Amino acid sequence: MLMNETLISTGIYKQNAAKTAVNDWFSQKLWQIFDFQTDVWDAYARGESGLIHAATGTGKTLAAWLAPVLFHDHPQPLTVLWITPMRALAADTRLSLEAPIAAMNLDWTVGVRTGDTTTAERTKQNKKMPAALITTPESLSLMLSQKNARAQLQNVACVVVDEWHEMIGNKRGVQVELALARLRRFNPALRIWGLSATLGNVDEAMSVLLGAGTAKQGLLVEGVKDKKIIIDTLLPSSQVKIPWAGHLGFAMLDDVAREVETTAKAGGATLIFTNTRSQAELWYQALLAAKPEWAGAIALHHGSLSRDVRDYVEAGLKNGALMVVVATSSLDLGVDFSPVARVLQIGSPKGVARLLQRAGRSGHAPGQVSRVTMVPTHAFEFVESLAAQRAASRKEIESRRPVLCPLDVLVQHMVTIALGEGFEADELLAELHTTHAFADLTETDFDWALDFVTRGGEALNAYPEYQKVVKLDDRYVVESSDIARRHRLAIGTIVSDASMDVRYMNGTRLGHVEESFIARLSPGDAFTFAGRTLELIRVREMAAYVKPAKTIKRLVPHWAGGRMPLSTQLAASVRDVLNDIRQQLPHTLSTHEINAVAQIFRLQRAMSVVPNSQELLIEQITTREGQHFFCYPFQGRHVHTGLAALVSYRLGQITPATFSFSVNDYGFELLSATPYTINHALLDVVFSPDNLFADIIKSLNAAELAKRHFREIARVAGLIFTGYPGANKSNKQLQASSGLIFDVFNQWDNKNPLLAQATREVLARELELERLTLALQQFKLARITIIRTDRPTPFSFPLMVERLREKLSTEKLADRIARMQAVFDKVSI
Repeated sequence: MLMNETLISTGIYKQNAAKTAVNDWFSQKLWQIFDFQTDVWDAYARGESGLIHAATGTGKTLAAWLAPVLFHDHPQPLTVLWITPMRALAADTRLSLEAPIAAMNLDWTVGVRTGDTTTAERTKQNKKMPAALITTPESLSLMLSQKNARAQLQNVACVVVDEWHEMIGNKRGVQVELALARLRRFNPALRIWGLSATLGNVDEAMSVLLGAGTAKQGLLVEGVKDKKIIIDTLLPSSQVKIPWAGHLGFAMLDDVAREVETTAKAGGATLIFTNTRSQAELWYQALLAAKPEWAGAIALHHGSLSRDVRDYVEAGLKNGALMVVVATSSLDLGVDFSPVARVLQIGSPKGVARLLQRAGRSGHAPGQVSRVTMVPTHAFEFVESLAAQRAASRKEIESRRPVLCPLDVLVQHMVTIALGEGFEADELLAELHTTHAFADLTETDFDWALDFVTRGGEALNAYPEYQKVVKLDDRYVVESSDIARRHRLAIGTIVSDASMDVRYMNGTRLGHVEESFIARLSPGDAFTFAGRTLELIRVREMAAYVKPAKTIKRLVPHWAGGRMPLSTQLAASVRDVLNDIRQQLPHTLSTHEINAVAQIFRLQRAMSVVPNSQELLIEQITTREGQHFFCYPFQGRHVHTGLAALVSYRLGQITPATFSFSVNDYGFELLSATPYTINHALLDVVFSPDNLFADIIKSLNAAELAKRHFREIARVAGLIFTGYPGANKSNKQLQASSGLIFDVFNQWDNKNPLLAQATREVLARELELERLTLALQQFKLARITIIRTDRPTPFSFPLMVERLREKLSTEKLADRIARMQAVFDKVSI
């Protein structure tokens, strides 16, 4: 199809080779040029910036890329900077950008500069940069730390920030904001375009990207809106007995295998997503054991595997050599796998945006249909599946809230700029005020940060290594080559638990696992990793050496951060589904999802109640273990962790008692040997939003949590050094170092704002404090129903399993769940 008349008739683009070539190329590909693409091209020609919000696989990359290609007849070195959130995406992005310019024979070159770029390639780039450079936030910051940063970057005409929705809600987004502010100083006419999919707060996202006070200058471009996405649920075969709790879903193993084979016979590949790396390992092993003939056609992909392994898997998906890949969020973003025709999501996606993002991995081209099928791992996830479908159809997509004023990132940025061309204080403060993150930065906080990088602050001024920046005349610079080297090695805001390489005895690297996991093993122990059963031989420095194990005993690595909470949007949709079940509305009761688990709700209704959307259900049960308090807010596990700690603390203040608690996405359980009577007057006290911050800090020993979280802040702020390449410090060493600094600040500089930041961040991250506060306010308006029963109910069943999970292995837990469920099956309704 020829280029739209809108582009031809505007006259903004002069007739040039690029325009003709684009017309011809689209015609040859038989592709339609969408209106939103020409809107972007026209806006770019007018000098505008903006945000392209479009579903995955609808052409937003071409919209952003062809804008500068059409406008700049003869691109100069480094005309375009393309920022990607993951260096793993850089190679695929390069192919996507090179394909059209190669086909059109245009005068553009594309390069990549990330942590994986070789020294030889960097040297070549420093002599002459390509016209377009794909990089990451960290590598861009490294470029800003060079003395020739202005000379190298001042001709950048356009910055494209890819996958902006993945960065806006974390400190990497702030790092991008700061880099863009510096680039705008180099070139006030700089055009900035963001690419985003599946985002609820697109207007705010554009404002954050373009900087403070620039929202009116930006153009929000909505992409193709009729992209067809099919979301459905894989229903169990008639002989499958769905467990009422758990998270592996192996009851559905044969059904999943059958779906994969059906898709393969139709000529397509299947992506199976799991929410955790350990779950991916287990599903890969289970599928291979069930279908040994799939060997060579099935693969595993997650972030802990070596780069070589991941590259091999990605290539196999692209060229059609693989029939199925079991993956985590490592394949959520960017990469185009055209052969993928089907996506299966094991367990709840926990969020609508994540589900839509993963759906877009299939049918990854304009006009094609994307399909994602949810595979519930236990009975209650059938409700979540139906809730996710409803929320997606209503376009109730999660927002990503930007991070405000993280002083650890500010401190790091100050040293970065001082390393480069240096800065004058007033100029840098004015520049910071152009960012969304630091638009309201006070002079007091700025002066503290300046003092911190020059003197080390009140507590560390006696130590030269913390006096990183010096003032020469009116300019702040870094003079020490040692400080420069250490800072450049530590630039970035990604902080993860210390990990250890997993290597064969010949040195071949398989990937990495968390240090805490290896610490639990002894030589001779076996564990599953990278789809293999391995035996630990020895640990040397930061590497675990292994060999193939003959034993069938397996211990799966556990990675931190594996349990994602139910999002606000999905939680609200779950409550709506329960409300319909409570009212027995026909359109809900007739769904396949609810029919599959109808027995649970009949039993729950007989023993207790199914709460409606404006009702808070509390169940109280006495067993041989003690007194159980079950509460079901349906607000997600993070909020429930905070609520459980808060309620147990406040109950203990009224009647001294010791509580243990368990949580899941639906509610929490408190267990105590001390008897107490729950009534509405008592609940008014324990659910009160008054003194929330102080009580939460006391109930969770938040000071200790903040101390552990301070390691992240200390690393970003440059207070601790993770070590030189090949000599990285262990997690234990880093925690000890940061803990010592934390204690020094508490004693000698207790008003240090980094301490307050640590507390704020741990409460926001671990407990979602804002959401918890809102939940307590909702409780005041809700009808609270208290049910006392003589035995556990179906709703309480998963919470009881959560307590058992910490005590039992996966196999023993599955057996225990089956026995417990058998007891319920005997109950007459």
